[in-house]
Amino acid sequence: MRRVLMTVSATALTAGGAYAGGIERSTQSVAILFEKGNYVEFSLGDVSPNVSGVQQYPVTGNSSGDMAGDYTTWSLGVKVAITDKLDFALVLDEPIGADVDYKTGTGYAYAGSTAAIDAHALTAMLRYKLDGGFSVIGGLRAQQSEGEVALYTGYTMETSKELDYGYLVGVAWEKPEIAARVSLTYNSAIDHDFTTAENPGAGPDIPSKMEVTVPQSLHLEAQTGIAADTLLFGSIRWVDWSEFVIAPTVYSTYYGNLVDYDGDTITYSIGIGRRFNETWSGAITASYEDAIGGFSGNLGPTDGATSVGLATTYTRGPMKITGGVRYVWLGDTETAVPTTNVTFGKFKDNEGVALGLRIGYSF
Repeated sequence: MRRVLMTVSATALTAGGAYAGGIERSTQSVAILFEKGNYVEFSLGDVSPNVSGVQQYPVTGNSSGDMAGDYTTWSLGVKVAITDKLDFALVLDEPIGADVDYKTGTGYAYAGSTAAIDAHALTAMLRYKLDGGFSVIGGLRAQQSEGEVALYTGYTMETSKELDYGYLVGVAWEKPEIAARVSLTYNSAIDHDFTTAENPGAGPDIPSKMEVTVPQSLHLEAQTGIAADTLLFGSIRWVDWSEFVIAPTVYSTYYGNLVDYDGDTITYSIGIGRRFNETWSGAITASYEDAIGGFSGNLGPTDGATSVGLATTYTRGPMKITGGVRYVWLGDTETAVPTTNVTFGKFKDNEGVALGLRIGYSF
């Protein structure tokens, strides 16, 4: 029962990836380390955000249309019990990403602008069990990232593909008799030194260098049984998004940062899981991320989010199949004319739907 409810709770919280900070697509959870014995899982998410705004300057009234592209995200993980006290896990996922596409023909000033961020990470983790239900966690992460942008002005920028490294450390406590567990994990920042090719809209590309920091984070995860076949679970996640800046040399000389955030994010999630019988379990969840405030970038015009989700798990022998759906209300925000405090666009009443599927197998 406990393992089934843990699986359905995890999928309900992460169905279809994340919206935190606008580009986060993985919560970097260490939950796989707590699966019993040897275990492998594959997760797939499909996310359909609907983000549009209305231009305010220099003319008003033109709508951007939906500028946030649908995307699919996935992860693959395997956990091995090396000894009674030592567990190892390997996770391949997509930690961040972006798909921006301002459609042409709308009359919106940014029409025709596109941007993309692609990243993959491989994380190796160890968990060593101490006395009293305590354990310590450590690991290394290798992350490969790249990006490109094309603005309506004719400006383009493309980065090199860079592979860099970070680490994670954590502590945990659990009491299996009541399905109780608490874990706190720190994920370090990862610094990428990109080589970029910029073109202001005419002439040859201009080579330059650019450093981008994928931010550090803290992740608190907790759960406990509250009644027979019933699990209460939740998480709090802080991400240092104020350290994430994309500032290509040529662009920033005239217009400032291409992408930045005025503050950090804290995302709160809570849910209840219930086992109905030996085969079926379900969960309901809710999450909230407070708005950072200030202007948002034209390539990521959302600020904060509230969501509700449902998930169900089917168990047959060593296999568990979990499906989840999450509806997200994306926070209202305004974008600014570059290098000014003049409102360029207002983005209100936007939303998204995320679907998730996870297949797990114990061996």
